[in-house]
Amino acid sequence: MPGAIKAPSIEYSQLAPMLVVFAAAIVGVLVEAFVPRELRRAVHLLVTFGALVAAFIWTCVIAASSTLFAHGASGHNAAMGAVAVDRPTLFIQGTILVLAAVSVLLIADASHDVSTFAGQAAAVPGSTEERESLLAGLVHTEIYPLTLFAVGGMLLFPAANDLLTMFVALETLSLPLYLLCGLARRRRLLSHEAAMKYFLLGSFSSAFFLFGVAMLYGYSGSVSLATISADASAGTGSDTLLFAGVALTGIGLLFKIGAVPFQAWKPDVYQGAPTPITALMASCTVVSAFGALLRVYYVAFGTLTWDWRPAFWVVAILTMVIGAIIAVTQTDVKRLLAYSSIAHAGFILTAVIASSAQGLSASLFYLATYGLTTIGAFAVITLVRDSGGEADHLSRWAGLGKRSPWVAGVFALFLLTFAGIPLTSGFTGKFAVFSAAIAGGATPLVIVGVVSSAIAAFFYVRIIVLMFFSDPVPDGPVVAVPSVFTGTAVGLGALSAVVFGIVPAPLLQLANHAANQLFVR
Repeated sequence: MPGAIKAPSIEYSQLAPMLVVFAAAIVGVLVEAFVPRELRRAVHLLVTFGALVAAFIWTCVIAASSTLFAHGASGHNAAMGAVAVDRPTLFIQGTILVLAAVSVLLIADASHDVSTFAGQAAAVPGSTEERESLLAGLVHTEIYPLTLFAVGGMLLFPAANDLLTMFVALETLSLPLYLLCGLARRRRLLSHEAAMKYFLLGSFSSAFFLFGVAMLYGYSGSVSLATISADASAGTGSDTLLFAGVALTGIGLLFKIGAVPFQAWKPDVYQGAPTPITALMASCTVVSAFGALLRVYYVAFGTLTWDWRPAFWVVAILTMVIGAIIAVTQTDVKRLLAYSSIAHAGFILTAVIASSAQGLSASLFYLATYGLTTIGAFAVITLVRDSGGEADHLSRWAGLGKRSPWVAGVFALFLLTFAGIPLTSGFTGKFAVFSAAIAGGATPLVIVGVVSSAIAAFFYVRIIVLMFFSDPVPDGPVVAVPSVFTGTAVGLGALSAVVFGIVPAPLLQLANHAANQLFVR
């Protein structure tokens, strides 16, 4: 019939992992509205963990039951071509779901502490209204649906096959994070300041990204990554619009990974946000953002490699050097890890610059192992406490190895992993990304990376020396006994640091299988 509207074709089975997470987030909102306060935490934990586990299992089923892992398979374009379901997508989504589940373990512990404190507050003298006001300010069970919304956006971000879908995913993952960063129950002003800075800078970044989308649409007449790639390969349209679009979209993506000169938000947000949220951002958000960066620059701008590589050389060098050097001057452990993560983003960019299957594989491996180690490190930070909450200042960590050798030993393992010491996953990851960069002709970049790694090793070792070879401060912090949730997070991080350092082959092979799909069609 002429003029009839054609029904959209949506492959729900391919989109199921994302749909499960978003559905659970909506259920979480209903839990906030209708479930009594004393039962919310338990219900939220059931819904949140259930959704993440179900989404991960479904992701594995999609990979195992389809032709995605067959040689030469090109994957699927679901939802009218708006979402790419291929091997890199599934690897990144699986990584995000695992990291999100481990991060939720820390969030669950934090919410338990708040619930316990709220129960004690009920016995405080005062009117019912006063107690209710106090409880309303302390109990943040809305953190669970907000986390699920953010994770859903993270799953969509690297899977987006057109720039408008990618922008929607960017906002879906960013807006809940702005709120989550301001929910710290101690040092609220610092937390609110961090959330406001993240919101303002993130809004500017999103504006640049959207402006870049407009430039690319003006160039190609489409927002599809494949169409933009084909037009760029054919050399049609205005080069001014094309290169303006490449630069502006790059700003938005580089902001999310915290690359220099777009890193200013990272130390303040990492310091001010609740530590479990910092762990979520430092792991899941970085993986998702790098996944989107790889998809845009390998798929849409793959034919322009010689045009964008020089700019990425500059960004990678600045990111590695500035992240490592400024970290040396830090006295707050969370700010130190923030600058450390900036340097690590530069290391991963060296593999991105390779623009090869080896570079993509190395990036995927590095993201998976670094994410687990990062969550473990932040989990340890939640255990070292004083009267003001977490003991963030490094001077408070002096002699921790004598007070609690196990906690200090595990934290030392994470620091050595970040430094890339052999027999840890950090060494294997750095070896992989640097090997890919050398194979891609970026040997000078690798030299800068090795020097930056040496600088970074200095401040990692400095903390280890402080913990084991300094006298404890008289009123030093108390090391909390880890609960099952926090203990599991720390254990998984430590296990991954050792296992993927000694036996990295299975994960590397999985990353290789995922990476080959973009380069072998």
